[in-house]
Amino acid sequence: MDSGAIAWVLASTALVMIMTPGVGFFYGGLVRKKNFIDMITLSFVAFALVSVQWVLIGYSLAFGPDVGGFIGNLQYLGLNGVSMSEPGPYSTLIPGMLYMVFQLVFATVTMAIVTSGFAERIKFSSYLVFALLWTTIVYDPLAHWVWGGGWTSQFGAIDFAGGTVVHISSGFAALALALVIGKRVGFGKYAMEPANIPWSILGAVLLWFGWFGFNAGSAVAANGLAVQAFVTTNTATATAALVWMLVSWAYGGKPSSLGIASGAVAGLVAITPAAGFVTVPASIVIGAVAGAMCYGVMLWRQGKGIDESLDAWAVHGMGGLWGAIATGIFASAAVNGASGLLEGNVHQFIAQIIGAGAAVIYAFVVTYILAVIVDKAMGLRVSEEEEYVGLDISQHGERA
Repeated sequence: MDSGAIAWVLASTALVMIMTPGVGFFYGGLVRKKNFIDMITLSFVAFALVSVQWVLIGYSLAFGPDVGGFIGNLQYLGLNGVSMSEPGPYSTLIPGMLYMVFQLVFATVTMAIVTSGFAERIKFSSYLVFALLWTTIVYDPLAHWVWGGGWTSQFGAIDFAGGTVVHISSGFAALALALVIGKRVGFGKYAMEPANIPWSILGAVLLWFGWFGFNAGSAVAANGLAVQAFVTTNTATATAALVWMLVSWAYGGKPSSLGIASGAVAGLVAITPAAGFVTVPASIVIGAVAGAMCYGVMLWRQGKGIDESLDAWAVHGMGGLWGAIATGIFASAAVNGASGLLEGNVHQFIAQIIGAGAAVIYAFVVTYILAVIVDKAMGLRVSEEEEYVGLDISQHGERA
């Protein structure tokens, strides 16, 4: 094993951890003041809940030996056989236990992103049950498909740091949840102004900061590939922030600070699957398309009156879908051995479309079914009176 790799992945794990509360602050600033505490708490408790689930069963389901291409077996149940001092099956440079906890923080931030779909109207007890089910039944299998030796990786689909596993899954899950739980009371009739845009910008800053661990850490080594992923991540993010700013400025008449932050997140999302496979110039194109496209999808969502108003679907779902496909276009063999459509590799392009498409369908359909089941069993949504009072008071007995 390599001490430099161990140190870098330990640091990357801590960087990615800050992304989960970062999502909470980003979302918290976007909701009304009476729901600010609740949105932050949904992310915070996601970290706690998924951390325990991952240790007990999630890691084994995602990274245990393959069962039929769909799921891992229970060999690592309760971290049985996962060593703190010996390399695991997924990296010879770091201990198996370190790889486990690095993947843990990916699972936690994914659940936090999903909370966009039921902002300001979810019953807290129902959320806990849904989060446990969703992580086990949706996230863990998708992680196995892509990174644990499952069927999409067998087919040849690649995902450097989670465009499919994290962003497509969470974005399309949020859309499904928004459709099941319904619109907020007064949505489309009354103004629902963000509680605190500076908090949202702070959340975006924490995400940009933590994302260096997310993407560069996915090299699972302190080497040139980590450097490449670090630079492509920053470049795509900066480009997307500028493009979203310019497009929204031209459309809305003013350069929105929240738009710049949202554009940055779109760039982070889109470059994630490609970060360790593409050149820096390619990352500029990926970021530029993400900034313009995700802004356009957000406008479409608003026009259709869909109350997925924190835009996990527009930014994470569609940004992740674009990033997965872009990886199949721009992957360069000189960077990490994989070539894309521009280098004549049609199979890689097709594999990316199939892998991403399968993730879209699985995440949306299974999330929809789980949401209906939880709704029928215990009710997803708070009462109209509780929603009017606000979830900070009705669910937590606290005031921001």
